[in-house]
Amino acid sequence: MSAVQPSRAPREEEKRRIFADLTPLRTSADYRRLWFGSTVSWVGQGMTALAISLQVYDITGSAFSVGLVGLFSLVPLVVFGLYGGAIADTVDRRALGLVGATGAAVLSAALAAAAFAGFHRVWFLYAIVALQAVCGALNSPARSAMIPRLIPPEQLRAANALNSMVMTFGTLAGPSLGGVIVGFAGYQTAYTIDALAFSASLYAMWRLPSMPPERAGATGVPPVQAKPRARERASVLDGLRFLGTRPNLRATFVSDLFAMILAQPKALFPAVAVLWFGGDAKTTGLLVAAPAFGALLGGVVSGWQGRIRHHGQAILIAVAAWGLAIAAFGLSRNLWIGLLCLAAAGYADTSSMIFRNTMMQVAAPDEMRGRLQGVFIVVVAGGPRLGDFVAGSVADLTSPVVAITGGGLLCVLAVGVFALYARGFRRYDAHDPQP
Repeated sequence: MSAVQPSRAPREEEKRRIFADLTPLRTSADYRRLWFGSTVSWVGQGMTALAISLQVYDITGSAFSVGLVGLFSLVPLVVFGLYGGAIADTVDRRALGLVGATGAAVLSAALAAAAFAGFHRVWFLYAIVALQAVCGALNSPARSAMIPRLIPPEQLRAANALNSMVMTFGTLAGPSLGGVIVGFAGYQTAYTIDALAFSASLYAMWRLPSMPPERAGATGVPPVQAKPRARERASVLDGLRFLGTRPNLRATFVSDLFAMILAQPKALFPAVAVLWFGGDAKTTGLLVAAPAFGALLGGVVSGWQGRIRHHGQAILIAVAAWGLAIAAFGLSRNLWIGLLCLAAAGYADTSSMIFRNTMMQVAAPDEMRGRLQGVFIVVVAGGPRLGDFVAGSVADLTSPVVAITGGGLLCVLAVGVFALYARGFRRYDAHDPQP
C-alpha cells in the first residue's frame, strides 16, 4: 500500500494542473453546500427563463413581446445591482442571501400556481420576471461576498473556476431541460420544479454562519452615521469612489468592457446563420451554444491557472484572445470552424472572468466586496446589451463581416493600447495584491 501511494500523488497533482481544482469543495462544507445549491438553482432558473419566453409567445404570438422579457429583466437588474451591493455591505450577508433566495422561490411558486389555475396574462409574466431580477440583484452580491469568508485566499481562484462552471452548466442545461419538460408536462411542471430547486439554495444559505461585513477601516471610506436608507444610498457612492481610486480593480472592468462592447456578435447570429452558413434556427442555436460550451470547458480545464501570478496580464491576454477568436469567426464560412472559433472565445472569456473575480475578492476589503459585485452585475448585464446595439448598428451601416471581424480586431487594439497605459495592472501580483 505504501509503495503505491508515492506514484499516485504526482498523478493527482498533475490532474490539478490540468483540470479544475476541487480543493474548495473538499475542504469547506459550507462552500460545498453553497456550490451544490447554486448548481441546482441555476438549472431551475434556466428552465424558468425558457418557459416564460415560450409562454409569452404562446399568449401573444409576437417575437417583440418575447424580446420585452429581456428588457423587463435587464432594467431591474441594472437599477438594483448597485443597490443590492450596497445592502450586502451593510447587513448580514447570510440573511440577505436568504431573503433573495426565498423571494425567488416564492415567485417560481406563483408562476406554477398561475399556470395550474389557467391564469395566462403577459403583464403577470413581465412582473414576475422583473421581481426575479430584483431578487437576483440582492442575492448575487451577498453570495459573492460570502465566498472569501468561507475559504482561504489561496483557494479563491479555484472557487471562481468552479462557480463559472455552475453558471455555464445552468445556462446550457437549464433551457434544454426546460424545453423538454414544457413539451411533455406543461409550464406548471417546469415552474414547480424550479420552485423546488430553490430549496437546495435555501438549505445551503440556512446552514451558513452569520456573516456581517468586516469593518477594517483601511479603505479610506469614513463610517456613515445615518439612517439605514440614507446609509445604503451613501454606500453606493462610496463604493464608486473607492473603485475610482483603485486602478487595478478599475482596470478589470475596463478591460472586460472592451470585449463586451466592441466584440459582441450575438445579435448577428440569426443573420449570419442564414447568410454565411445557409442554416436556420437550429444553426442559430448552435452558434449561441458554442461560446457557452467553450466557457464550460474553460472552467473544467482551469487547473493550469493556479500557476499564474500576474492576474492583470492574464486578463489582458484573455480579452485579446476573445477579440482574435471573434475576428476569426467573422472570416469563417465553414460552420464547424465558426463554432470552434466561438468556443475558443468562450474559453477565453471564462479565463478572464476567473481572474477578474479573484482580483476583486482578494484585493478589495471585505466591507467593499458587495458594492464591487454590484458594479460587476451592472457591467455584465449592461455591457453585452450595448455590444448587441453596436454590432447591429455597424452591421446595418456596413456588413456583418465588418461588424464582427472589425469589432474583434478593434478589441485587440484597445487591449494593446490599454496595456501600455495600465502598467501597474500588467504587473499585478497575486502574491502581493494591490487594488
